[in-house]
Amino acid sequence: MKPYELTIEEASKELSQKKLSSLELTQAVIQRIKETQPKLNSFVLVTEEEALKSARAVDEKRAQGQALSVLAGIPIGLKDIFLTKGIRTTCCSKILSNFIPPYDSTVVRKLKENDFVLVGKLNQDEFAMGSSNENSFYGPVKNPWDLERTPGGSSGGSAVAIAADQCLGSFGTDTGGSIRQPASLSGVVGIKPTYGRVSRYGIIAFASSLDQVGPFGKTVTDAALLLKAVAGHDPCDSTSANLAVPDYTKFLKKDVKGLKVGVPKEYFVEGIEQSVEKATREAIEHMKKLGAKIVDISLPHTEYAVPTYYLVATAEASSNLARYDGVKYGYRAKAQTLQDMYRKTRGEGFGREVKRRIMLGTFVLSSGYYDAYYKKASQVRTLIRKDFESAFQKCDLIVTPTSPTTAFKLGEKVDDPLQMYLSDIFTISTNLAALPGLVLPCGFDQKGLPIGLQILGPHFKEEAIFHLAYAYEQSTQWHTRKPPL
Repeated sequence: MKPYELTIEEASKELSQKKLSSLELTQAVIQRIKETQPKLNSFVLVTEEEALKSARAVDEKRAQGQALSVLAGIPIGLKDIFLTKGIRTTCCSKILSNFIPPYDSTVVRKLKENDFVLVGKLNQDEFAMGSSNENSFYGPVKNPWDLERTPGGSSGGSAVAIAADQCLGSFGTDTGGSIRQPASLSGVVGIKPTYGRVSRYGIIAFASSLDQVGPFGKTVTDAALLLKAVAGHDPCDSTSANLAVPDYTKFLKKDVKGLKVGVPKEYFVEGIEQSVEKATREAIEHMKKLGAKIVDISLPHTEYAVPTYYLVATAEASSNLARYDGVKYGYRAKAQTLQDMYRKTRGEGFGREVKRRIMLGTFVLSSGYYDAYYKKASQVRTLIRKDFESAFQKCDLIVTPTSPTTAFKLGEKVDDPLQMYLSDIFTISTNLAALPGLVLPCGFDQKGLPIGLQILGPHFKEEAIFHLAYAYEQSTQWHTRKPPL
């Protein structure tokens, strides 16, 4: 087995036993990136020099006998939405193409405290707006299972980097499914924690009441290790929850006897691909064989999730993106007057999808329309959240499909935004209700494309999700299959 094929758990063991050095591991990963990047376009920046320097520093600490974290010396990639001090961060937008942050996000600071090795910044949809990673200023990311298809979005680069062994762990953000949908379409594990579980300080904002940071891993164990490292209260983020973070690895058990698993009828709708429904139902049946009790539940307001989300998210986006005007940082267009400079900078700096969402959001917040749109969407959001609260009185966890289809072809939905928005139909409700959700592989379609299973839990019950996900993963082989790169 080549070093870059290792899981975090395996690599950490080899590093601590000195069978492998962090430098050797990092060099192998960087070589792998160089070989596969031209095909995949998953990275927008490879930080080779900084990575090798960090790896040598970890090896030195280990040689001195210092106590080190499980993530020490592990090569990890970050979505290009995390501020990294002194390292270009663009959110894959032309308007931030020359931005070098003066400080680290809290997630990056915590990873540095764990002595991680940053191998680069990963491609994404511009400002995290998209479901296919085709809205990036740096071009689309290709799915390693089929290079003509999308890996999902907006954290497409973060999912592909794991699927293609370009790093051992990665981080993305999830506003309406941007971790879970690419995890499903790329055949890896991804978790969106409860809103407030991980600090958003230093994350470029899309929709502040929906955005949440989460990791991608090759296995459920790796995802648990990564989340443990970054979760916890942060005084720099007013929405950060001041709650103790459990050691998620202690909940990775194979016994799920008596666990009540809810299955919502609203998630098996017209338009879902037959292979996706079949794989999801087989996974549920498998959980039943493991000892879980399957319970039928209803989430009646699911059909309103997509319109509700695209009112709330765009309204918040139009407010958050008002700061990009070419005055203090980022791209600035040449112009004669101040007003002309604003207009040209934003006109040239933002891509088509970002402009569409800014205009939608500005409209729904405008005088005379606020009550009809944004206020009403906020009220429906409450109903969606109450649906989940009622459902969790009958079950411990909820299991659903992640995406109605497997990976679709690049360019297939670009000219039809509505079809693109419907790709997130099974993931959006989770963000509106601020719940945690994990996706892991549960099968393949007839074209050999991966299918992901979504497990949802009550607020701050990530450990329960990890428990069921681990039991399922350990009793199946889906996570062991690799793309034919």
